[in-house]
This record gives sequence, C-alpha cells and structure tokens, in this order.
Amino acid sequence: MKRRNIVFVTAILVLVAAACKKVINVDLNNADPHIVIEGEITNNPGPYQVRITHTVNFSSGNTYPPVSGATVTMTDSTVKRSFVLNETSPGTYTTNQLTGIPKHIYRLSVQTGGREYLATSTMPGTVALDSVTFAENTDFNGKKDINAVVNFRDPTGLGNYYQFTEVLNGRLIPNIFVFEDRLSDARYVEQPLYNDSTYLQKGDTLVLTMSCIDKNIYNYFFTLVNVTGNNNFQSATPANPVTNFNNGALGYFNAHTVNRTRIVVY
Repeated sequence: MKRRNIVFVTAILVLVAAACKKVINVDLNNADPHIVIEGEITNNPGPYQVRITHTVNFSSGNTYPPVSGATVTMTDSTVKRSFVLNETSPGTYTTNQLTGIPKHIYRLSVQTGGREYLATSTMPGTVALDSVTFAENTDFNGKKDINAVVNFRDPTGLGNYYQFTEVLNGRLIPNIFVFEDRLSDARYVEQPLYNDSTYLQKGDTLVLTMSCIDKNIYNYFFTLVNVTGNNNFQSATPANPVTNFNNGALGYFNAHTVNRTRIVVY
C-alpha cells in the first residue's frame, strides 16, 4: 500500500471582535493524540500493509510516531477466515496470506493500548477501465494544460463509487479524485481528472489506477477533498474526514479493486 500521509488536527480558531479588535487564540498544542490507521486490501495479490501512527500537536511538524506492538487482524468475513499481520517495521503491519475477492466483506481489527479498533469494507465488483485519453484546456492565463480523461461504462444500478490515482514519471500526483454514478448510472463515462498544480506534458509516462470503492471510502475521500481543497495530502486539515473505524480512531480501511494502465501522454 502506498503511504499517503494525512495530517489530522483540530481547527485553529482565531476570533476577532471588530469593535474592540480583541484576538483570542485557542491553544491546540495540548490536544490529546489520536490513533491513525491506514490499511487496504485489493483484488491483486499482496502483500498488504496497515500503517498505524499517532497524531501530534499542531506545532510538532510532520513526524508521526509509529504504533508498535499492536495486534492487527484482517478477516474475510464472507468465508470467515482471519489472518494476523506481522509487524515488519515500526508501525507497519504486513500480510501476504490472502488475496482480496470482489464482493467479499473484509474486517480489520487493531488492538493496542487496551482498546480495539474495528473497520469493515466491502470490495465492490470490478468495472473495466476502457481507455485513458487526454484533453487540452486553456487556463485563465492562456496556458494550455493537459489532463487525463478516464473512459468506462458504469454498470446498471446506483451505488457505484470510484477513485482514481495518477503516477506521473514515477511520482504520485497527490490530488484526490473520486466519482460516484448518481448522475451517470449505466452510462458511458468520460471523466476528466483536473490537476490543480501538476500538469502533464506530452511524452510523460502516466500510470493511472482506477479503483472501485465502497460508499464509506467514497465518503472519506470526498470529505477529505472538502477539507484540503484537493491539495497535497500533507496539508493540515481543519476537520477530520469521516472514517469507517470505531472507537475514535482516524484513517480508513479500504477494500477495493484495482484496474491499472500505463500510457504515454500525447
């Protein structure tokens, strides 16, 4: 699983009273730490990883303490088979004992600090990525930008959710791209992926991944888009995206399909 560092912090509130110009600063440096769990399973062979860290105070930088010594269990609830993950490095737990199967239900259990954190995710059925094309647009400054366009047929029936990631010349583009079929059920979809600050150039090599995700994961990344403005995943967020974990944990457990293609930008 490719690590995406997400910073979860409580909002800084600076209240300015216009009449007296009094400024009230809310100190967040003593906020209680939260556990952050990021894990996935796909329909491709593993290994799969779960990363566990703690949040830090706002002024502590982007170094997140790993959580070691946890008991991490991944379960295929559909066939009732469970596997305990090994801690392969501090805070990173790994398994290659199973391969995800579309339409199966998966559960992740993390036991640490006397508490258990649970999340469930259903891997959707696969949807074929038909092709990736490119569209050229002109921005407000007259600069021509190239953006990828994903083309696929949405299955009949509402409730299909998608996530797209781009790796450009070996570097992950950190923008968040999620899509639901509320307005495109059973239609042929031609969806542009607009990049705010990273632009494709002709001759670049692009690896594009289309993932079918469940509703909870769509809601997680949709709210993350709202709180980050679709900028870099390392931006500080004023609120926490909704999670599928219980007991106050942050993060997500994502059972999803993978459909990947490599193409030269033209």
